[in-house]
Amino acid sequence: MAKNYIIEHMEEGMHDWCKLEYEHMVANIGPKHVYFTALTPKTMADMPPSLAKAQCHTEDILTMGDRIPHEKVCLLDPASPTVLCPEDADKYDFFLFGGILGDDPPRDRTGELRKLGFATRHLGEVQMTTDTAVNVTRRVVEGKDPLDKIPFVDHPEIMLRKGESVTMPFRYIVKEEEQTNDAAAAEGVKKTKKAKGPQPLLPPGMIELLIKDNDSAFDLN
Repeated sequence: MAKNYIIEHMEEGMHDWCKLEYEHMVANIGPKHVYFTALTPKTMADMPPSLAKAQCHTEDILTMGDRIPHEKVCLLDPASPTVLCPEDADKYDFFLFGGILGDDPPRDRTGELRKLGFATRHLGEVQMTTDTAVNVTRRVVEGKDPLDKIPFVDHPEIMLRKGESVTMPFRYIVKEEEQTNDAAAAEGVKKTKKAKGPQPLLPPGMIELLIKDNDSAFDLN
């Protein structure tokens, strides 16, 4: 049975990194089962079409109890004492994520939701990006994969161009080799011999954004 994934958006607007991660979620899960809550009126008005087709709400999760029963909500919280497991699919229909999980260093934005009293589960000790956390949760509760059976790569080095790379400070799902090559070809990025070892599952367009951000940082120096 398909589950629902709620992102309580905790900032004004939506930067490019956030947009790519959110689009990755909607593409993988389907707009019917992705909820964006606590959107400010301005953020709601500026939602790109790729995200506006999801379940978008200015209300926060606490005020949506008539549509989202709180006893059926599980908050993914790094501070939870209990790991998410496939059996949690029998208890919960909604899985809640706070803001942008991928802050570095972590700012514990989930702490604001922790105070609301939802049941909690964690996804391990290493920080994940939001789309990774959502995709991992789906694999556990819908795919019935125990967390320790999902292949991860921590802090991967991403090759941008020849002699140019960036290390990502997060945990990602390992991307299958053939998928890596297809995605790189689609983005016009040639996989080099230096890109060794497990490759992370990134949102489409992320490598191009990393190149752009890296170029901007270089221009400022």
